[in-house]
Amino acid sequence: MTRQPRTIALVGIDGSGKTTQAHRLADDLAGGGLRAAYRRNAGGRRWFGRLAARLGRGDDAEDLLGRPAMLLVESVLRWLAILRTLLRRALTGEITVMDRYAVCQYASLRARAARPAAERRARRAYRLFPRPDVTFLLAVDPQVAHDRIEARAYDHESIDYLSAAAAAYRSLPEHDSFVVIDANGTPGQVAAEIRARLPRPAPVTPARARARALMLAGAPLLAGATALGYQLAEVL
Repeated sequence: MTRQPRTIALVGIDGSGKTTQAHRLADDLAGGGLRAAYRRNAGGRRWFGRLAARLGRGDDAEDLLGRPAMLLVESVLRWLAILRTLLRRALTGEITVMDRYAVCQYASLRARAARPAAERRARRAYRLFPRPDVTFLLAVDPQVAHDRIEARAYDHESIDYLSAAAAAYRSLPEHDSFVVIDANGTPGQVAAEIRARLPRPAPVTPARARARALMLAGAPLLAGATALGYQLAEVL
């Protein structure tokens, strides 16, 4: 990499430690005197899963909404989260550390056996967002991930799905651009490897032109609304 990273994404299957490591990395950078912040990029599955349980409709988001509708909702929420994060970064000049990005949605669609057309529409919606400067793929054995998920005790994933998700990440065309991290170790070991493979960013000033933020918002909003509209029409 020839330039300092401004946007850092951590991706991988559930149980790989994305959120833990994103928090640690943001705190580490901020502790070093840099303007850095963790930004969440959730797709709403956990919230809808809890709602399904409260309504007696099962314990999974798809039990409540169905698979096509949940994939649509997940795509929309993740798209909006990325837009909000990039707008904030443009205005503040912060180093942004995210625990998911667009590739997570592509992997989710593949792992859940969505039709190829669904991924094509998702890619149209997300393509105007710039790729992160660094994308760390936290590679973990599905059994290790499963054990971690069971230990935290607030959600569940099957070994079959986790294996399919791991294969989906490896199948993405973006895979060769990922910095692959062995995430089977302790949180401290994983954090050390991430830091060792991340170029040290230089401090930046928060000043940014507001026009840049408006341009960032306008084009993706138009493209995303069009692409996601096609997906909505198919579901309804």
